[in-house]
Amino acid sequence: MPRLTRDRTTWLTYAQLGLWGFFLYGFGPIVPLLRDEQGTSAAVAGLHSTGIAVGALAGGALFAPAARRLGRGPAIWLGLAGVAAGVTALGLLHPLPATIAAVAVIATFGMMVISGVSVVITAHHGSAAPAALTEANAACAGMGILAPLVIGATVDAGLGWRPAMAAEVGLITLVALAALTFRVRLPKTAPATAAAANPSTSPPAPSARPILDTYRSPRTETVQDPARGAPGPAVSGRLPRAYWIAWVLMSVTGSIEVCLSLWTADVLRTHAGLDAGGASAAVAAIVCGMFAGRLAGGRLALRWPPVPLLLAALGVSLAGFALFWSAPVGWLAVTGLVVLGLGNALHYPLAISIALAAAGPAADKAAGWASYSMGVGFGIAPVALGWVADGVGPHLAFLLLPGFIAAAMLLTVRLGRALRVPSPADDRTPAPAATS
Repeated sequence: MPRLTRDRTTWLTYAQLGLWGFFLYGFGPIVPLLRDEQGTSAAVAGLHSTGIAVGALAGGALFAPAARRLGRGPAIWLGLAGVAAGVTALGLLHPLPATIAAVAVIATFGMMVISGVSVVITAHHGSAAPAALTEANAACAGMGILAPLVIGATVDAGLGWRPAMAAEVGLITLVALAALTFRVRLPKTAPATAAAANPSTSPPAPSARPILDTYRSPRTETVQDPARGAPGPAVSGRLPRAYWIAWVLMSVTGSIEVCLSLWTADVLRTHAGLDAGGASAAVAAIVCGMFAGRLAGGRLALRWPPVPLLLAALGVSLAGFALFWSAPVGWLAVTGLVVLGLGNALHYPLAISIALAAAGPAADKAAGWASYSMGVGFGIAPVALGWVADGVGPHLAFLLLPGFIAAAMLLTVRLGRALRVPSPADDRTPAPAATS
């Protein structure tokens, strides 16, 4: 069984992802307040979500070049500096185009943080990376619980939502100062960068392989070298098929999460009988479930292979959705949301750990492309669900979500099969001398 060792590098990456979670989960409660300030409709205010999607695409394009030029650790700090600058602009600017642009900037640099933390943890922890990524995302969800509470407290005190954004900048500064004080430095490159530079003689990065040992994915380990007519490590070029299956899977599971974030309150009002304030507060039940699920999931990921564990998590999500959607009373619907959050907790950490392990030495490139999957999910799914909701109402429209969950299950099964493809190298292995 893999063992997860939490050193100072690990705790720093957890803190860095938590800083992003403070904004990500705190921004939802801010959107209605922005709508009131700017005098816009709900649909127009929803363009801020489009800004996040656009920023995710931009961040995906920027991370790999930044990691090559600056190094992975500096790229993460650059991302946090950009988040601080964007959050400051969001707090100071008032016109709608300016706030949408500020949100896009925040998402751009936030995706650099997500990508950087993912590849650093994967390279640093090897076979224990799924557990470490799950715990890192637990820190993200934990800060997501804290952010709405801070916003609610400042709003109730008559100070508005902007002091909470100032708190985000303060937290980023505090973590940076702590890293300097305790001299915690993130690695600039992958452990096997030097070895990967010579594909004709060097094996692939060892830190990326143990996660997939159960499946022996040849596409993860080797690609055909045209110059030699033999396999060589996948340090550049095309990402393997298993990675792209995981990419689509992240788009689908991201769609589940964003639709729940944007539309759950409407279902709780129209079907479970909660008032507007109670429905908005009850959405935090999903984040609470995700926080608990990721704390427990870190240990489960040390004992179970990632693909079966992901299938189990999707099954929990489906059960939670069924309880939430069918519940006629508020407390039962909220219970369903907690169960739904428990399942959702493992979707992204496990999918990204599989994707990065499948990419091998091309992890920086793979992490950048992974941001596009989230952009697709965040940009398309809420629009599709909103269009259906306009016709049949939010409760019936939410039946799209079990369709997303079923699609994610099918993709996970397909991913497991892709990771078990026999290696062409094995086919060429000479027979033992005893049988020759």
